[in-house]
Amino acid sequence: MIAHAYVERRVRPLNLLFRECDAQTAIAAACDYAQSIKDLAASNIFAGDLLTKNFGLTRRGRVVFYDYDELCLLTDCSFRELPHSRTYEEELSAEPWFPVREGDIFPEEFPNFLSFPEPARIALFKRHGDLFDPKFWRGVQEKLRAGDPPEIPPYTDARRLVLGNSETDVSP
Repeated sequence: MIAHAYVERRVRPLNLLFRECDAQTAIAAACDYAQSIKDLAASNIFAGDLLTKNFGLTRRGRVVFYDYDELCLLTDCSFRELPHSRTYEEELSAEPWFPVREGDIFPEEFPNFLSFPEPARIALFKRHGDLFDPKFWRGVQEKLRAGDPPEIPPYTDARRLVLGNSETDVSP
């Protein structure tokens, strides 16, 4: 219990942050939220519960995931397109009218459960709209299965060292 309280004290949960921050802070946090999901995916981790209450902003302005109870391997998931209803009754049905197996995930449904301020939502969809497309997730799975995981830089581009400056470049 104390370890959990310690972690939460060090980050500001995104759902609370979005209630009180300005548009620029919300946009930056929403886009880093999406990038953190992509970084987890590249590490073969699917968070399961992508609600903003499970992600927090650190003192350094990075978004981290801190709710580990629904983690699974990304390669164990089945990312599917949401089937289109054939009838009006199917569309209004309270229960899924199509088969849903354990491990099935429908990325097109993610936006229905995410609560962002409108400017942040627009920026998130513009920069990271591929998160809501099953093709993105299956592409990451293919790279992982092929043994070709993408590089995940530990720092933002603004904090990374730039190589190749002719004045300071030291060739071996």
